[in-house]
Amino acid sequence: MSRKSANDALIIGIPSKGRLQENANAFFARAGMNVKQAGGGREYVGRLSGVAGVAVAFLSASEIAARLEDGSIHYGDTGEDQIREQLADADNSVELVLPLGFGYADVVVAVPQSWIDVSTMADLDDVALGFHRRHGRRLRIATKYLNLTRAFFAEHGLTDYRIVESAGATEGAPAAGTAEAIVDITTTGSTLAANNLKILDDGVILKSQANLVASLRADWAAPAFAAAASMLDMIDAKRHAEAHVVVTALGKFDRAKAAKELVQKFGCSNEGRGSDLTLLCPRANLHDVANRLRALGAETVTVSSAEYVFRAKNDLLAQLKKRLK
Repeated sequence: MSRKSANDALIIGIPSKGRLQENANAFFARAGMNVKQAGGGREYVGRLSGVAGVAVAFLSASEIAARLEDGSIHYGDTGEDQIREQLADADNSVELVLPLGFGYADVVVAVPQSWIDVSTMADLDDVALGFHRRHGRRLRIATKYLNLTRAFFAEHGLTDYRIVESAGATEGAPAAGTAEAIVDITTTGSTLAANNLKILDDGVILKSQANLVASLRADWAAPAFAAAASMLDMIDAKRHAEAHVVVTALGKFDRAKAAKELVQKFGCSNEGRGSDLTLLCPRANLHDVANRLRALGAETVTVSSAEYVFRAKNDLLAQLKKRLK
C-alpha cells in the first residue's frame, strides 16, 4: 500500500497476527471502531468502521516501525521496543501518541544466576575486563536488540564486549555456550529463571508496551488529517469516559456551593442538568465525592457511566498538530 493509495486515506498499520492483533482490534472496537479485514481475514488490507477514510494495512510488528519511519503509513500499533530498536532518529521520525495497555515487555540485561557477585552493570563491566584478560577474547552478549544494547552499554561505560546476534531463543545462549550474557525481552522473568538467568538490578533498558504511534514523515494531506481527527476524537472520548463517572445528587442542599467545592477539590465538572446537581467526576475520586455530597445534605447520590465524553479540546489531536507544526 503506497503513500498515495486508497485516495489519500489515513493508513494505519496493525499487527497481522497473534495476540497483538487481537488486542489492537479490541482497542479500536472499545472506542466504537471495528477493524474489518478484507477477504474474510485472508487479505492484508482492511478498513476501520465508524470512521470514514481510514485504511488498514496488516503488517509484522517490525515492518510497522519501518513503514512509520519511511512515511508510507500514518499510524501504527507496535511496541516501543521496536520503535527504539529500529529507528535511528525515533524522536524526530515518530510520535508515541498513546500507550495502549497491552504488549508489555521489558528489554533487560540478564546474566547467569551462578554469577553471584554480579548484580549491576558496573559489576558486569568488571567481569568483562577480567574475562578478556583470562580468555583473550571479549565477553559475548547474545541479543536481537543490537542498537538498544550498544546505546545502553555505552551509557554505562561498558565497552569490552561483543554482540552475538541471536536468531533463535536468546535466553538459551549461555547454556548453549554461544554467549556469556544476554539482552532480551521479558514479561514475568519466568523464562529467564527457567534458563538459570537473572536480571541485573540496573539492567532494565526499556519498559515497553504497545503504542499508537504517528509518523511525522507521512503525507498528512487534508483527507488523512480529517480522518485522523475523527479517529482520535473517538479514542479520546472513550478514554475520558472510562476515567470518569456521572454523579447526580438529590436533596435539599446548596447546589452551587457543592458544585464549586467538588470542582475545586476533586476535579469534577458541573454538567448542570435541570434542578439536580449533576457532575462528571474522576472515577478514582468517586467515594470521596459521594461522601462529601452526603455531608453537604444530599439525600441520594446516583452514579452512572458515560459511553463517550467528547470535549472541546482533544488532547491527542492537539499533540499531533503540535508535532506536525
